[in-house]
Amino acid sequence: MPELKLYSSNGCPFCRKVTSFMSANGIKVDIEDPFSSNDAMFAFKGLTGKTQVPCLIIDGKPMHESDDIIQWMKENLA
Repeated sequence: MPELKLYSSNGCPFCRKVTSFMSANGIKVDIEDPFSSNDAMFAFKGLTGKTQVPCLIIDGKPMHESDDIIQWMKENLA
């Protein structure tokens, strides 16, 4: 199983789309809100080069775009 972390924000409709899919399919992934603090955002931007959420980190590599994340989860986790 790959190492996974989802960066998500409660105010983001695309993030809710991903987390709703996860809930509906029983998928558990560590979730972090990069907007929770300046330090968290600094670390997130250093990791991904962007401030865009949702972002699924798969073995250290970022994947952006909710539809791409959901498709990857369908193929690999659901």
